[in-house]
Amino acid sequence: MFKMASLFSLLFLCIGLTPIITLAQKPVVISSAEITFSFVSKDVQGSIAEFSANTSLDFDHIERASLEGSVAVSSLKTGNFLRDWSLKGKKYFDADNYPKITFKSTSVSGTGEAFTVKGMLTIKDISKSITIDFKKEGNTLVGTTTLFSSDFNIDIKKERTDNKVIVTLQFTLEASN
Repeated sequence: MFKMASLFSLLFLCIGLTPIITLAQKPVVISSAEITFSFVSKDVQGSIAEFSANTSLDFDHIERASLEGSVAVSSLKTGNFLRDWSLKGKKYFDADNYPKITFKSTSVSGTGEAFTVKGMLTIKDISKSITIDFKKEGNTLVGTTTLFSSDFNIDIKKERTDNKVIVTLQFTLEASN
């Protein structure tokens, strides 16, 4: 009788876990994003929104992943209206002439839980190769990268090292259909 009860318990456990296992193996898409940045030398934090993406993520085959997305420069916010207006202006991001910041991956390596994405970031029609390190935490992906705004002709300070920006990306994931 004990063997039969154990067998049924095991069967119900397997049946109960099947949706979780199936979900884990299905490709996922980014359903929402929060992108924040910090200008290190100025101690200024901000965010940028109006994110759109075209992604293909399968954590069982992360090397096949593809990430492509953009954000609207007009959505840049630092908590200071005058600074935001200035950053969106011609001297810095020039939102009127360059309304989008885009990224397109060129390679992905690592595991499904921690991986590195290399790709091209384009700001003001200037494309530079960057690397983003991601960690998967439940149904959330958190990525970080460091770049220099001066590499994109956005000179906040004269010295390159004073133009260091840390970018954090937090993506909420959901199973794709």
